Amino acid sequence: MLPAQARLRRRPEFTAVVRSGRRAGRPTMVLHYLPERPEQSGGGRVLDGELPSGARAGFVVGKSVGNSVVRHRVTRRLRAVVREELHRLPPTADLVVRARPEASTASSDVLHRDLVSGLERLLGKPGRDS
Repeated sequence: MLPAQARLRRRPEFTAVVRSGRRAGRPTMVLHYLPERPEQSGGGRVLDGELPSGARAGFVVGKSVGNSVVRHRVTRRLRAVVREELHRLPPTADLVVRARPEASTASSDVLHRDLVSGLERLLGKPGRDS
């Protein structure tokens, strides 16, 4: 499970990442990456004027992935693989992972491979041959 401070929760946070961030498509997911999160305005809970520390991730698993049971299973698997790789992101980064329908039948290993491949592309690090 990702800790609460490591999760995107509000629609404006997701929108900012998807509209302003970089994108990398993989067979089972699309990653949207924003290296510097924008200043929060309005109802954001910010203590002492500081932004929350640490990279954050959010998940979008639509109805095209499957029924409710399948979508929740995919979300749990994505949360687990993102938790393993979140340390690679800068502390000010936000990541949105949008599942494709292919994620419903993919194993956790395939999801992890696609996540690592997408992060390497977004972070500008050389990819592994796979």
